[in-house]
Formats: sequence, structure tokens, C-alpha cells
Amino acid sequence: MKGKSSRTRVATPEGLDAVYGVHAVRALFERGQPPRELWIQEGRAEARLEALVALARQAGVKCAGVARETLDGVARGAVHQGVIAFAPPLQAESEEALWFRLGAWQQSSPPLLLILDGVTDPHNFGACLRSADAAGAHGVIVPKDKAAPLNATVRKVACGAADVTPVYQVTNLARAMGRLKTHGVWIVGTAGESAQCLYDIDLAGPLAVVMGAEGKGMRRLTRDACDLLAKLPMAGSVSSLNVSVATGVCLFEAVRQRQSS
Repeated sequence: MKGKSSRTRVATPEGLDAVYGVHAVRALFERGQPPRELWIQEGRAEARLEALVALARQAGVKCAGVARETLDGVARGAVHQGVIAFAPPLQAESEEALWFRLGAWQQSSPPLLLILDGVTDPHNFGACLRSADAAGAHGVIVPKDKAAPLNATVRKVACGAADVTPVYQVTNLARAMGRLKTHGVWIVGTAGESAQCLYDIDLAGPLAVVMGAEGKGMRRLTRDACDLLAKLPMAGSVSSLNVSVATGVCLFEAVRQRQSS
């Protein structure tokens, strides 16, 4: 590979975030958002990642071969699969942007939003973003406090969805939910103790699905701001699903109903 080796190039680019893992890095190119720099593990990994390197060179991205130890240090123990890209940091969008875009969404199709209350684990956050993107959700709403950061782990787990799914940070989640209602958005929260099943609710209109943190669930004010609480039918011995799995089930039930109608 052309480029400086790890013996002379060990400093990470300033002002950029590390994106690691083959799928997450490839997604940057597929989404038309190539990184600024690409590091590939020296040795046999170079041949395995030849197609990825070709994409980088085609896009004019600087490539460098580095030792595995260097990649391990940047990834801090996470699985990097022999490749790390450096891209501009992800930024959450403002609450004002949410209200500005909501009107435009309503003119084309009923908005579908995901609200995460207290989901602080980056793995779960990334998986939720992946499900939201796959379901065609218009965006994800999170509170400024008690929310996972948009970091490298989120990017890796989301497999590209973190770079294209808008994440809106709001100062007061319950107040934002109240404002969504004034725009005609129906807010359905998930709660295992609810008597009503998700599949029995009309989810085809303007909708925001609220998911709480694992274990604790939604906070009281968030729960009170919901129009309706619903549960997923649990036929086995476990009492609940991982929050990212439950998110996928809920969003795709909304998709199913919208396609049927």
C-alpha cells in the first residue's frame, strides 16, 4: 500500500473521529461521505481490505498502512477489523431544526419519529439508529442529558445509519412531546405493564414511538406525556426485550400498517 507506515505515522488526525469496522467505514463511502483519512492494518489484512482501499483512492482519501497495535490503541479494545477511518464528528441537530422540518414532513407523508428516553448505552443507541433508518423514520429525538453520545461505537453498531439518521437533541423531553402533539403527532410509549397490545393500536398516522432505558423504562414525566402506553406480546419466559430489538419491532409494525393502508 502506498502511504506512510506505522513506523513514521502514529499520530491520529486532529479534530476528527475514528470510525472503525469494515461495515461502518464502507458505509461512509456508500453514503457519499468519504472520510478524510484511512488506516489499514499492515500485512494480510491489506489484501482482504483491497476493495475498501480502492474506494478510498477513488475518492481521493489519504491511505496509510499501520501496525495492528496502532489500530488497537485507537480503537481502545473495540473490534476494528483491521481498518479505521477518520471523519468529521457526528453532531446532533437542534430542537429548532426539528420543528422547522416537521411541517415539511407532514406535507409529504405522516411523520414517523423515535424518542429515546434515558438510553445511555452506545451499543443500544447505535442499534436503535440502525432500526430507525431501516424503517424510514424521519428522525430520532433524545434529551440533552441522559443520552448516549454520538461516538465511534454508535457509528460502528449503526453500520452507517448514524451518519444519515437525524438525531435531535431537546432540552426538555416532556415539553417537546407536548409540542409534537400540537402538530398532530400521536405519541405511543412502550411499557410492559400496559393492558393494550401494540398490534391493536392504529400506528398509520403521524407517530412518535417512545422507548425507555433498559430496566428503568421511561421516566415519569415522559410516561405522563404519552397519549397511550402499549406492550409487546411476550409468549416466552423472558419478561422484556433489549431496547434496540423492541425498537425494531415497534417501528416495523408502524411500517406494516402504513403499507397496508
